[in-house]
Amino acid sequence: MARKGFAMRVLAPLVLVGGLTAGTSAAHASDNPYERGPDPTESSIEASRGPFAVAQSTVSRTAARGFGGGTVYYPTDTSQGTFGAIAISPGYTATQSSIAWLGPRIASQGFVVITIDTLSRYDQPSARADQLLAALDHLTGSSLRDRIDPTRLGVMGHSMGGGGAIEAANDRPSLQASIPLTGWHTTKTWSRMAVPTLVVGAENDGVAPVASHSEPFYEGTPAELDKAYLELNDASHYAPNSPNVTIAKYSISWLKRFIDNDTRYEQFLCPAPAESTISEYRDTCPHS
Repeated sequence: MARKGFAMRVLAPLVLVGGLTAGTSAAHASDNPYERGPDPTESSIEASRGPFAVAQSTVSRTAARGFGGGTVYYPTDTSQGTFGAIAISPGYTATQSSIAWLGPRIASQGFVVITIDTLSRYDQPSARADQLLAALDHLTGSSLRDRIDPTRLGVMGHSMGGGGAIEAANDRPSLQASIPLTGWHTTKTWSRMAVPTLVVGAENDGVAPVASHSEPFYEGTPAELDKAYLELNDASHYAPNSPNVTIAKYSISWLKRFIDNDTRYEQFLCPAPAESTISEYRDTCPHS
C-alpha cells in the first residue's frame, strides 16, 4: 500500500536475508549490539548485493522538506534490530539517478539509504549539506523511523554533493561517518571536523583535481581524526556515477566500521589496502 510520499516496492530478486553465522558472529554481536549480518569477507563486500533483501520507497518532491525528494532503500528484515541510515547527494547539475547504484548496494549490507534530488541542480556545497541533513531528518521522522537508529547516521555525496557531505559532517558533529566522492568545495580546511571521514579522490580528475580538492580535504582535517584518503587509479571525476567495486567495498567498510562500530570491517581498512585500482591510500590507523 502506498503511503503519502512513499511509493513502495520490493527489489526482487535480490538475495535472501542473511542471519548471523554461528560462533564468532554471535560472539561479536553480544559485544556490539549494532553489528548486522554475517562475518564479512572480501567477496561479500565486493558483491553487488549483500546479505539483506531490500525494498525501496519514493519520497516525492512535495513530501520532502528541505530537499528535492529521493528514493529510500531499506532492509526488509528487522529481526536483528534497527539500522544506521545514510543520505547521498548527487553532483552539480546531476540528479539522484547518477548515484542510484549506491542505494541498494549499501542498503543490502544493513543500512537504510536515501539518494536525494536537490532543490536545484545548481546548488552549491553548503546547500547540499543542508539538504543531506534534511533528508536524514526526514528518514528519522518517516514511516520507516522504527527501522532506523537516529544516533547512527552518515552522509555521502559526489562532486558538489561530496563537498556537501564534508560540510554536513562539519555542521553536525553527531554524525558517525562522511564519505565525499571526488568532492568539490572551495573550503579546504576543516579544523573542527569530528566525524570519521573517508575522502575518495580520482587520479585523473579534471573537474575537482585531487591536488586542489580531495588531498587538501584529507590534510585539512584534524590529525587525530579517524580518516582515510583513497585515490582511485586512472579514474575520472565521474567514477562514482557507475557501479565501482573499489568505491563500494571501502565505503561499505567505512560505514560499517563507524556507523555500526563493527570492528570486523577494520581488516579491510587497516593496514592500508594495496590494490591495482588504488593509486594512493593514506590513513590514521589504527582507528579509535
